[in-house]
Amino acid sequence: MKILNEIKFTVSADSRNEGLSRAVVSAFVSGMDPSVGEVGEIKTAVSEAVTNCIVHAYRKAAGGKIEITVRELEGKTVYIKVKDSGCGIPDIKKAMEPLYTSAPEEERAGLGFAVMESFMDKVSVRSKPGKGTSVIMTKNISPKADT
Repeated sequence: MKILNEIKFTVSADSRNEGLSRAVVSAFVSGMDPSVGEVGEIKTAVSEAVTNCIVHAYRKAAGGKIEITVRELEGKTVYIKVKDSGCGIPDIKKAMEPLYTSAPEEERAGLGFAVMESFMDKVSVRSKPGKGTSVIMTKNISPKADT
């Protein structure tokens, strides 16, 4: 699909940047004329992906970076990639199971990937232990009804 618009930004893996990431992505997506519900779903999915980077990829270690790419694709599709260079996921299939968490000592719910999948049309995860993880999400923005 052809890229119509794109933004890339990097934030530190710090919980203060979770809200910033949500705001930047929602501001970008607002140009695609989504519904209020679609914006909320996208913001929640981004929040879950960024939080996973902070909590799991870097284990709250200082200095980690999160790279976020957002694209408007033809056909009113939004593409979002959230990438870290953290510890990676040894078993992606297991990690995507609802209620699984690699941080039980922090009383994590283990629902991040399930939430992303429920709000986005497609979620794919690529990861290599010791190299990091990329979460790629897409969502088709519904056309507005004529008034």
